[in-house]
Amino acid sequence: MRIDFSQIEGVQRHKLADQHLWLHPFRAVYWEEECALLIADLHLGKAQHFRKSGIAVPESVGQENWDRLISLLWDFQPKRVLFLGDLFHSEYNTDWEELISFTQQFEQISFELVEGNHDILSPDAYRAARLQVHNEPYPVGKFLLSHHPMEKVPEGYYNLAGHIHPGVLLEGMGRQRMRLSCFWFGKSQALMPAFGAFTGTAVVRPEAGDYVFVLAEERVVQVC
Repeated sequence: MRIDFSQIEGVQRHKLADQHLWLHPFRAVYWEEECALLIADLHLGKAQHFRKSGIAVPESVGQENWDRLISLLWDFQPKRVLFLGDLFHSEYNTDWEELISFTQQFEQISFELVEGNHDILSPDAYRAARLQVHNEPYPVGKFLLSHHPMEKVPEGYYNLAGHIHPGVLLEGMGRQRMRLSCFWFGKSQALMPAFGAFTGTAVVRPEAGDYVFVLAEERVVQVC
């Protein structure tokens, strides 16, 4: 049965290179033609890593990531989940064991990782989690999937990347300012927001012709 993605609360559709992308307020993209869910910068284990260092990060931070991820799988029912780098924040901890259990529950889905700078675990750890690991950039159709934004995108391709944790600064009347995470689509490259809670943002400055979709009150809203 075909899913009507437009009925999923808060999503926006964006057509890119003749492909249909559904931008979800949980900071993920569903690529309709590939039946693939794209997620950047999940940073599993980050909260536990900071707690080990004596920083009191609430337990709810990690649980929020799992709740949103499971909700996305139910909404879109993807055949593939592609993590665009920084799936895990640092050294091995029990959050990785939760990931192993998680991927085993969804054995009909192919889980794949385009390696990022934080992805430093052993090949055995990735195999245990049913993860296919790709070097960046990883070509899928007209898209080049990477963790780090490419300095130069080959002609005929479009780069989808993470790493930057993009956000925009919106200004209102009375000198009001608000920084919001965003999906940013430039001429040959797009930046995805960080999926993981407790990750922060870096302000990007769109140019004429760019498309920017901010995450506001559990909705994806186009601002330019």
